[in-house]
Amino acid sequence: MAEDKKELEKKDVKRRDLDPVDEEKKQYIVVKIGDEQYGLDISYVDNIGRMQKITRVPKVQYHYIGIINLRGEIVPVMSIRRKMGLGDDVITNKSRIIILKMEEQGLVGVLVDEVREVIDLGESEIDRNVKASRKSDALFINGIGKNGNELVSIFEVTAILDDVSAS
Repeated sequence: MAEDKKELEKKDVKRRDLDPVDEEKKQYIVVKIGDEQYGLDISYVDNIGRMQKITRVPKVQYHYIGIINLRGEIVPVMSIRRKMGLGDDVITNKSRIIILKMEEQGLVGVLVDEVREVIDLGESEIDRNVKASRKSDALFINGIGKNGNELVSIFEVTAILDDVSAS
């Protein structure tokens, strides 16, 4: 009986070594764009809304779809697909507008194909040495998170929205 307890304690020590309990974790909203999964740092997210009427604005950059009225505030909406050079958006019942709150730019909506889940990732679960297959990905991705058996490309939100204040 005492040997069984010692064996369990050994296994528990090994588990603690593998799982950094003290590591600070960040939450990410996992979204789907095309066939890929991306993570958005939840600290930038103000809210997530269903698709609504987007009013087109003439003579804006190609990746801006238009503007929406969010509780009386005018919010620009951009297409991450277009910004990354992945083509036009395909609007479905699962499409969502994620409202991001940036200190300097204010509110900005980004259109995604689907919102999947919220995950917690520690720094040890994110590989920052990322070589993107497409040049456009390299600009907007700052790491690859490991969520169980799935990989999630972590967006660099500030890079995606870098031209918002200029428009």
